[in-house]
Amino acid sequence: MKGVKRCVNDIIKSAEDKRLYRCLELQNDMKVLLISDSSTDKSSASLDVNVGHMSDPSRLPGLAHFCEHMLFLGTEKYPSENEYSKFLSEHGGGSNACTYSDHTNYYFDVVPEHFGGALDRFAQFFLCPLFTESATEREVNAVNSEHEKNIPNDSWRLDQLEKSTAKKDHAFNKFGTGNKQTLDIIPKENGINVREELLKFHDTWYSSNIMALAILGKESLDELERMSVELFLDVKNKNVTVPRWTEHPFGPEQLQMKGYIVPVKDIRNLNITFPIPDLHEYYKAGPGHYLSHLFGHEGPGSLLSVLRTKGWCNSLVGGARTGSRGFGFFGINVDLTEEGIEHVDDIVKLVFQYVNMLKQDGPKEWIFQEYKDIISMHFRFKDKESPRSYVSNIVHNLHDYPLEEVLSGCFLISDWKPDLIEMVLGYLTPENIRVAVVGQMFEPVSNEVEKWYGTKYKLEKIPESVLDEWRSPNLCCDLKLPPKNEFIPTDFDLMPREETAPLYPVIIQDTPLFRVWFKQDDEFLLPKANLSFEFVSPLAYLDPISCNMTYMFVQLFKDALNEYAYAAELAGMKWELTNTKYGMILGIGGYNSKQHVLLDKIMEKLTNFKIDSKRFEILKENYVRGLKNFEAEQPYQHAVYYLAVLLAEQAWTKEELLNSTGELTLEKVEAFIPQILSKMHIECLIHGNADRQKALSLVHLVEERLQCSVSLCPLLPRQLLRNRELQLVDGCHYVFEVGNRLHRSSCTEIYYQCHLQSTHTNMLLELLVQIIGEPCFNILRTKEQLGYIVFSGIRRSNGVQGLRVIVQSERHPSYVDQRVEAFLAKMEEYIVDMTSEEFERHKEALAAQRLEKPKKLSVLSARFWSEITLQQYHFDRANIEVAHLRTLQKKDILNFFKELIDHEAPCRHKLAVHVVPTADGVAGRGANVLHAASDGEVVDGFAPPPPGKEPTKIEDITDFKSSQGMFPLVQPYISLNTNNTKSKL
Repeated sequence: MKGVKRCVNDIIKSAEDKRLYRCLELQNDMKVLLISDSSTDKSSASLDVNVGHMSDPSRLPGLAHFCEHMLFLGTEKYPSENEYSKFLSEHGGGSNACTYSDHTNYYFDVVPEHFGGALDRFAQFFLCPLFTESATEREVNAVNSEHEKNIPNDSWRLDQLEKSTAKKDHAFNKFGTGNKQTLDIIPKENGINVREELLKFHDTWYSSNIMALAILGKESLDELERMSVELFLDVKNKNVTVPRWTEHPFGPEQLQMKGYIVPVKDIRNLNITFPIPDLHEYYKAGPGHYLSHLFGHEGPGSLLSVLRTKGWCNSLVGGARTGSRGFGFFGINVDLTEEGIEHVDDIVKLVFQYVNMLKQDGPKEWIFQEYKDIISMHFRFKDKESPRSYVSNIVHNLHDYPLEEVLSGCFLISDWKPDLIEMVLGYLTPENIRVAVVGQMFEPVSNEVEKWYGTKYKLEKIPESVLDEWRSPNLCCDLKLPPKNEFIPTDFDLMPREETAPLYPVIIQDTPLFRVWFKQDDEFLLPKANLSFEFVSPLAYLDPISCNMTYMFVQLFKDALNEYAYAAELAGMKWELTNTKYGMILGIGGYNSKQHVLLDKIMEKLTNFKIDSKRFEILKENYVRGLKNFEAEQPYQHAVYYLAVLLAEQAWTKEELLNSTGELTLEKVEAFIPQILSKMHIECLIHGNADRQKALSLVHLVEERLQCSVSLCPLLPRQLLRNRELQLVDGCHYVFEVGNRLHRSSCTEIYYQCHLQSTHTNMLLELLVQIIGEPCFNILRTKEQLGYIVFSGIRRSNGVQGLRVIVQSERHPSYVDQRVEAFLAKMEEYIVDMTSEEFERHKEALAAQRLEKPKKLSVLSARFWSEITLQQYHFDRANIEVAHLRTLQKKDILNFFKELIDHEAPCRHKLAVHVVPTADGVAGRGANVLHAASDGEVVDGFAPPPPGKEPTKIEDITDFKSSQGMFPLVQPYISLNTNNTKSKL
């Protein structure tokens, strides 16, 4: 085709992958991956520009990130700031973007019928963005709010500290996010026009020859090729050279250093880093993968196994990672126990003893072959992803691999090159090390403060005597190479299909102790299955002590089984045990070949569990710290949490749980375990590559293990009822205010409680949220710049639902609350003025989202399991609700709005949670200062409530809850017999 320089059709793909692929190189040197999928219910595109924040001008930190924000806000062809987001919202789509150190990724999805229109709007980002003065002035606040949100986050703080302590003249040293100081205040002081700099940055770097595009649609490859050429051939080729940094940011002055870092949360970590070269050119041999596999191993003889036995840590992450193009790192990061933080140098010595063992034993071809076979298996049976995540994850491969290997390059390794493994090992030396120890205990010794996040730390040279100790060539006899993995699947056959297979799960066993739901997979046809078991027990959440004991049992059990089950995880079997209000949930997923072996081991251990006293003390201390650390979570997480506490029939607070940890003893938990296991009901779902006989044999295995160890006693039907939700009185307006001393931002969550869930009310609320979602973001975030986090959506809990709006802001919650009310006051008119065509577009956009098919077995299993655990059993919910949605008229939405949401609505039920910052340095800032708008000033036609109509403040949670009624429970969509025989499916 004209405009195409090169076309590649023979792309290596999985044998199970039915999609069609083609790669192009356009005449302007842009690389393009075309994916034709006739069965897709969403089309998607992603464009990756091979430049990121390491290419920011040194005088404008954050410019690449700011540029990414600004591209969404108008182009010459589509000048309206919200044109792109509005088009996607009205056609069942969404979008996002992310700026990395060396590349920037943009992506969207949309219903297939409107792919052409969405792709045209998307292409304009790279052809003719406006960067208007007004949008530039406003959007810098969103960038600043994004940074403010990250300031108390220890991950962001540690990441920037690593950058800030690198070579000062290296691009890695930069501050990539940017804030109001770097992108507005300082540039203005220095006479720099930021809009002109944005235009210059885009004009310099946004060149077609360093761009990669991936598009996925229903269309044929030829049609997708025509679309991509037509829309992207005009992107200018400025013949930019892709930036590459071959000099490492850590030179001799930055090595052999130890940093003591003070975190915000009470966490303890040890991060060991070795600078290494960029290993990408060796991707076919995977030397970094080989060593990552060994250092990160969690089985017997592993580094983690020995450290846990010594009581020094609980988890370890180790391996090679790319820093940016041209350099890399090899890291070993462990969390530290109270004892472990006193043995940092000993832990590093153990790392070097592991290195010594690997050097002495030499690279093993059988380990390479096993790892190669595992990842080859994962590639062969790879689950489908949603189109949006698929294209955004894969597009960067166009820069990094030959076009034929764009799908397989990051999976398949083929070349056994022991010399490359030894080369990488050669960098893991005491001369080439950086050590960071994280803990609040270092506050008294810290003597420096990082510029951008305010992280306190101390940096010192590692003494020669310590380095000499690490240089010692001795070995640790407990460290060993991993054994051969017995969990690697050997049987990939699919079970014979059932002749008249039901569409949805059916009950195949129903007894006083067990109810077994079964559904054979007839859609994904992969050798995988998902097993879910809910162990329902009234003891699990009886009081805060019982809740704590259930949690500790689960954590101790997972901890004890980790070493055994790690091999299963490597071989593609996932397992999880979690505690809930109603008991415990065990889930096993992945390849079905050896799931019965893992399940049997889990049940054997669960029913004969013995607590290790040392691990008990370590995990209890972890739990207590975790409860205390909740204070440092984001303000919006606090708002969501407090709303749940206020509305749930039964909810123990973090404070109540913390106060009862004093009674959490090994003896009490040991006595509790047989009690919780002996009085329970077990609900099961077996979904995937299985038949009824196999499903029942798996359940029988669970039943047999339980009956051999405890005297099982079934629960009464009343003990299986779920919790109910508070029913707010008509016309109410409550506010619950809570302080937050660790964050500078406030958060406002406003909840308008509506009804019990039903087909009709579900669709009214979902359609209202669909209609107001885009204007909510456009007005409150883009125009009013209230904060980076602006969310509107549905809250559903215990069968009750309502509209919620969440804004994390630099302004006081009372002001934000008014702005949300002002926005909602405009929505009635907005809906009234909406054309019938626009209204129908919103209905179809919502229909497309609801009818989007799960792309992998685990997502469909989760959907079925949710219906079972909610006790609603509405397995065909999407089809039935969408059929009803299509009957709704505009008057239905208006009546719903006037009855429940409008400011004067007679049945309005408003409950707001205001999280107000009290952090040092916040006084006088907007987030905790009430501005004039709250003193009666009319803003955009909306005034605060007059005296006498102020909200009712909730002073005491228990008093509030005792004054409210309760909703009934939603009745199941299908009735189940209580005789424990058959369901009416």
